[in-house]
Amino acid sequence: MKKLIVATSNPGKMQELQEYLTELDWELQLKPDSLEIEETGETFIANACLKASGVALATGEWAIADDSGLVVEALNGAPGIYSARYGNTDTERIERVLKELGETTNRQAYFVCAIAIAEPDGSIAFSAEGICQGEILQAPRGTKGFGYDPIFYVPSVQLTFGEMNPEIKHKISHRGKAFEILLPVLKQQGIGHKK
Repeated sequence: MKKLIVATSNPGKMQELQEYLTELDWELQLKPDSLEIEETGETFIANACLKASGVALATGEWAIADDSGLVVEALNGAPGIYSARYGNTDTERIERVLKELGETTNRQAYFVCAIAIAEPDGSIAFSAEGICQGEILQAPRGTKGFGYDPIFYVPSVQLTFGEMNPEIKHKISHRGKAFEILLPVLKQQGIGHKK
């Protein structure tokens, strides 16, 4: 089994990534707590690459990183790459987005997820970006998920991320779409594929 270091200290994030990588023969491990990689990139993909590369170099192992966030049209793309830092808690972040949008009728938004996998020498072997289109509701709905999930409504399934069962979210989410691009490439290259 190949070891793959996940560039996060969040066990929930690791669990979510593990669910997408079940077909691959990889043992996922969290990055060391002491290892902090500064996200200085100006795009999601740049930040994912920075994190994957930094963790791979520091540990000497293959590493995977994702960077994701919410992009709201009427807020000129905010919170964007600052999604996680848009407030101190999920509730604060949601309240800030709703307050900034106010009564704006343009509620168009999308979630982006960029994933990068780095080789032990820090070079980026693979990267992919997935997008899920939706809109921002006036008030939160649903208690599943985390972050902006309760205010992010996907018209095609008529549910917020906060109302979706994991199977639906797994398929249509930005993370699901990024892995949809990435997994066939990994299998084709024979990277971590179960024999």
